Amino acid sequence: MQRGFTFKPIFRLRPLRKFTVRAALPWSRPVPALWWAMGDSIDRLYEAVLEAMEADPASSRTARLVRAGRAKIAKKVAEEAVEVVIEAMQGHRDAVIRESADLLYNLAVLWASVDVEPKSVWKEMSRRERLFGIAEKLAKQHALPKSRRKLPPPAAPRMRKRG
Repeated sequence: MQRGFTFKPIFRLRPLRKFTVRAALPWSRPVPALWWAMGDSIDRLYEAVLEAMEADPASSRTARLVRAGRAKIAKKVAEEAVEVVIEAMQGHRDAVIRESADLLYNLAVLWASVDVEPKSVWKEMSRRERLFGIAEKLAKQHALPKSRRKLPPPAAPRMRKRG
């Protein structure tokens, strides 16, 4: 090492959740590196689901679920989402983590059943981030304008006269 040269690391070692990564686009915002690690985990899960879809249903839960059909897969996604909400409302942090993992698994199976690759979802997330920021959700195209009047409260139920 030359005299007078001081080594300055590009980044300091910190927990992974605090690192940020800047996408290649100059207008993009830095995003937590954990997001990229999460995407990689889901990509691996998706690939494992694709492989398991062809397995013997007697030995593979994924193959059984796929053979049961898209309606059954969608029902499992909904069930797991509800379980996450219930555990969150009860304040059970560890249960929320476990149920969230189940939800992500079932979501990966659903994606595979409708031929949606995770990279398509990541692309949409990136598009939304560029437009609105990572924590914002797009308004639905069919959303009603704010000027829409609220419906009046329902009137008292009418009693039909017998006779």
